[in-house]
Amino acid sequence: MNLLLLLTIPLVLLTAAIALYLFTARRYQSADSVANSYDQWTEDGILEFYWGEHIHLGHYGMPPRRKDFLRAKIDFVHEMVRWGGLDRLSPGTTLLDVGCGIGGSSRILARDYGFAVTGVTISPEQVKRAQQLTPPDLTARFQVDDAMALSFPDASFDVVWSVEAGPHMPDKAIFAKELLRVLKPGGLLVVADWNQRDDRTLPLNFWEKPVMRQLLDQWAHPKFASIEEFAELLAATHWVTGEVITADWTQPTLPSWLDSIWQGVARPAGLVKFGPSGLLKSLREVPTLLLMRLAFGAGLCRFGMFRATKTSL
Repeated sequence: MNLLLLLTIPLVLLTAAIALYLFTARRYQSADSVANSYDQWTEDGILEFYWGEHIHLGHYGMPPRRKDFLRAKIDFVHEMVRWGGLDRLSPGTTLLDVGCGIGGSSRILARDYGFAVTGVTISPEQVKRAQQLTPPDLTARFQVDDAMALSFPDASFDVVWSVEAGPHMPDKAIFAKELLRVLKPGGLLVVADWNQRDDRTLPLNFWEKPVMRQLLDQWAHPKFASIEEFAELLAATHWVTGEVITADWTQPTLPSWLDSIWQGVARPAGLVKFGPSGLLKSLREVPTLLLMRLAFGAGLCRFGMFRATKTSL
């Protein structure tokens, strides 16, 4: 009887997780739906336990090599700094981190590069946690703000930085304008984002459409832009000097998706810490993580990098 019970419990949990996945999609409704989702993940601590201080993908090199999941996330920040040319900037440079999460990137930028960082997120709970994790001697502060209507005056920062925030933005043109509006003339914009293939040149096929629908619905994304489309939107602001520089980091970030699932196996302490409800919530995310791996591996989605210099007055 005990053996039967032990076999039944995982099956019940798995069945419940699949039912939750199918019937509780987190479709984007407003900025509040995004904030509420991140508030919940931050309050229960599950995402931080498995993903660490960085709620973004890792960088595994090119070609990708085996690497610790949390180490890869830290490496991603340093790779993005180098790619964006921020390692040539002086300490004291003011930087806005748009969609800062719980402040992992902001702390590295302040600690290792001496930048004066302001991190913004739509989630009050993320701001609270970021403040808790940030030593008082770091030049990094955090506040609630909406990336679609930033509260800062024009030309406020030397650098604007954003990692994986764009998919939550309902109007990518407004997002592009806001990022550049608060940037000083001559300042640098460096963005990393999840993007879809440019469907203006190659429309989504019969299997790609339902996969994309799930990717949007499950994590409160209104729409993915393509790399080409978002670069065009940045250029269309007429605040960019020269060309918008882009790169495709799909391959060096690709191992993150399966590694994120493996964390649940490799770190069984999470089951003790969060109990059956935490396990159920974690299992609910596995189908989306697998679909993300499928989409990025098959070319439906791409990991885009963007760099631009704001036009000087």
